[in-house]
Amino acid sequence: MEKPKKVLYVDMDNVLVHFMSGVEKVAPELLKEFGGKGLDDIPGVFALMDPLPGAIEAFHELAARFDIYILSTAPWNNPTAASDKVAWVRKHLPEVAHKRLILSHHKNLNAGDFIIDDRKTSGVEQFKGEHIHFGQEPFLDWPTVVKYLSDKAN
Repeated sequence: MEKPKKVLYVDMDNVLVHFMSGVEKVAPELLKEFGGKGLDDIPGVFALMDPLPGAIEAFHELAARFDIYILSTAPWNNPTAASDKVAWVRKHLPEVAHKRLILSHHKNLNAGDFIIDDRKTSGVEQFKGEHIHFGQEPFLDWPTVVKYLSDKAN
């Protein structure tokens, strides 16, 4: 009997995607309108973002070793955020992340072994598994994260 894979969650914003790359593509009038309210409330912004360097390749590599899901938060005041995130996954990870996107403001409610996230908010601090704090020592980039998790897969 095959041993089940460990469960791994991966955040989107500033982990899989470069947040500011989407903001840079927004019309100037929208930037002016939302600049004081919050850039993550700009309609359509999440679908415009580019992947972070190495993120797509790392996701594919980790998907071969883990039961992997994208676990992200969609800003409550942005009516297109959820559909934008689905569109991003369909564009950049169509086969490997098909129906593996979970949107939640309470990430701690998901049971798993690891979560890769650049922040400790939205329940990450209460997550029962191990938090891989992306962008912080020692997990500054995707090659470092993949190397670390490769030893933990089974």
